[in-house]
Amino acid sequence: MFNMFGRGNRRDHKSKEIAKERLKLVLVHDRANVSPHFLEMIKGDIVGVIKDYIEVDEKGLEITITKTKREYDDTMVPALVANIPIKRMKYREK
Repeated sequence: MFNMFGRGNRRDHKSKEIAKERLKLVLVHDRANVSPHFLEMIKGDIVGVIKDYIEVDEKGLEITITKTKREYDDTMVPALVANIPIKRMKYREK
């Protein structure tokens, strides 16, 4: 419940932070000129490449574009981040 001093509860604060992070991601995607369709194509290509080696939980696969600092000059640059849940490793005989 909203109190009389104009402060929200913890849940309001958490929602605000989540919305803020989502807005940042939208802005980064926009500035990097990356559409959701493009990210889906990347996701499909990554799964296609690694499926010979590992079994992936495709429903849990997350691909995002964010910003990160380069080590050598601290310039902010776009970065592709992939969270790939692995179901199991596929061991192939050589």
